[in-house]
Amino acid sequence: MSQIRVSNLTFGYEGSFDHIFENVSFSIDSSWKLGFIGRNGKGKSTFLNLLMGKYEYEGTISAQPLFDYFPYEIPIEKMSLPAAEFVEELKENSELWRVYVELDKLQTDSEIMFRPFQTLSFGERTKILLAVLFSGENDFLLIDEPTNHLDAESREIIKRYLASKKGFILVSHDRDLLDACIDHVLVLNRSTIEVQTGTFSSWWENKVKKDAFAIAENEKHIREINKLNESARRVQGWSEKNENSKIGFDPIKEHDRCLSTRSYIGAKTKKMQARVKQMEKRIQTEIEEKEGLLQDIERMVDLRLNLLKHHKDVLVHAYKYGLRYADCEKMLFADKTFDLVQGDRLVLKGANGCGKSSLIKAILGNKDKLEETGELATAAGLEISYICQDTSHLHGDIHTFCLNEKLDESLFCSILRQLDMGREQFSKNMENYSEGQKKKVLIAASLLKPAHLFIWDEPLNYIDIFSRIQIENLILQYQPTMLIVEHDVQFCEKISTKTICL
Repeated sequence: MSQIRVSNLTFGYEGSFDHIFENVSFSIDSSWKLGFIGRNGKGKSTFLNLLMGKYEYEGTISAQPLFDYFPYEIPIEKMSLPAAEFVEELKENSELWRVYVELDKLQTDSEIMFRPFQTLSFGERTKILLAVLFSGENDFLLIDEPTNHLDAESREIIKRYLASKKGFILVSHDRDLLDACIDHVLVLNRSTIEVQTGTFSSWWENKVKKDAFAIAENEKHIREINKLNESARRVQGWSEKNENSKIGFDPIKEHDRCLSTRSYIGAKTKKMQARVKQMEKRIQTEIEEKEGLLQDIERMVDLRLNLLKHHKDVLVHAYKYGLRYADCEKMLFADKTFDLVQGDRLVLKGANGCGKSSLIKAILGNKDKLEETGELATAAGLEISYICQDTSHLHGDIHTFCLNEKLDESLFCSILRQLDMGREQFSKNMENYSEGQKKKVLIAASLLKPAHLFIWDEPLNYIDIFSRIQIENLILQYQPTMLIVEHDVQFCEKISTKTICL
């Protein structure tokens, strides 16, 4: 057990206007199972890279344990080789037999170590790299979003595996995974960093209460400031009126006054002005107490959807439907019968490679290299808003993207701002966005397009927890017709009305 101490850490990328971290200090224990939480673009992956020594920074990071990072980068020339031939090169002092032991704990046959790495599924690759990561000793492990693109079964296996380990930082936006695996949280708030004991759910419960208290205190201070300002203005008015009465008076109307009364009026005015100064001090105190109350509040702005109403009730009809690739005898799936009715939010479930994305392609009319059995029909004139898994096609700046997609640029940027995308990102090329920011571009484009049916294929990969909750609230409010592939358990439980397993 040892401490990892961060003192006065300051870091910003070259050419950037703002620091990602500025005078940040905290300490963590190397035996903790630490969940790392924060908005997209707040610097989670950057911090892990700072621990790995990849960037120069100001301040100090003192640590006894060595750090190791997941995922490992696999060189292109190694992709055609079996993992057994190169995994020992990925981690210093790693031994093959230890990797096999960890694979067994991951409920995975070691035979995958002898197949070309590029032929393995996302889940199989993830399990091999995690097995390598945990095959050493006395390292503090940095695990960056290990479950993206993985099916439900693989996620469950990795969840149980990580729950049995300790001594790591886990960056993940999967609430179910975090609750199962961690005993502390490290949170990048809007303006501060905090370390807290507990799971994601316990931290979130505390945050909701803390935010509600901060908002109530802020409103109380605003009311008090307004009252003091009104009182100060009133007393100041009396003071000025009193002071103006010192010189000049009508001896007939004001027979009780004489020249010596001026000193009395002056003393009275002085007392009133002293009261005004006291009120100004109280106002300043209230303002100082108010400052910082809302600095870490997560305001999740309500999003909007452009829903269209179709004249038919059934938008997609499948009868004993099946798909396979033209060059493959094995069916991806067969004999599936279902109706997607207006108002349904249908979640497609199944293992990686079972045909979920292929079914979506068929519904979209993209049946190249696909062979069908049975019947699949979509309603005539159906407008579909689609989010694909892949973000590699995003190039250029926001302006060019909006022109190509025929989107209103001001509305599009407004939605991105509501998804907590900083304005400074709008002038950058999308190639330089984080994966979470690229996904937000696709989500914003989908929300802006008027549609009868929204088809989203793994929309939440890399999306931060706060935006996930924001999107949940949007779906529950507008209740659009949707076909979704998504592996976030809590998200699917909240929004789905129907499930199909392939």
